[in-house]
Amino acid sequence: METVKIKDKEFVPFIPENEIKERVKAVAEQISKDMEGKNPLLLAVLNGSFIFAADLMREITIPCEISFVKLASYQGTMSTGDVKEVMGINEDLSGRTVIIVEDIVESGLTMKQMIESLGTRSPESVHICTLLLKPERLKVELDIEYVAFSIPNDFILGYGLDYDQQGRHLKDIYVLKE
Repeated sequence: METVKIKDKEFVPFIPENEIKERVKAVAEQISKDMEGKNPLLLAVLNGSFIFAADLMREITIPCEISFVKLASYQGTMSTGDVKEVMGINEDLSGRTVIIVEDIVESGLTMKQMIESLGTRSPESVHICTLLLKPERLKVELDIEYVAFSIPNDFILGYGLDYDQQGRHLKDIYVLKE
């Protein structure tokens, strides 16, 4: 892992690929244990979670399904705080166990809005799984059952996370160089 330049910013190594794989496997094992006998629907939030969701699903050992929802609340490196549902859910969620798969939870506002929206579709239960959590940034109380990494309030990219749509392809996670 070495420093990378994306557009006008430099990023330094933060979490190596092998650590990410270990934590994804551990989270998948916990989900497989907790959801035994169910057929959970993984609801991956695009674009950032697509790599995490794919790796997670491949490590889950019980039957499960996947669907995608696209939300937008970012511009460049800053969250706008204004969440817009861009691409909705086509599945019938009635009586389903739903696991929202997110790349990163910061303020929690997007997640709160998503849970409220899903609640109108009568799921049996809704669970949250995130690759990254910034606990010091949370503005709302959430029950986040599955967290791969808790991180400080730094700007990061790689492994699906981007800076202005760039850097998602990186296998490691990088942090903005101060």
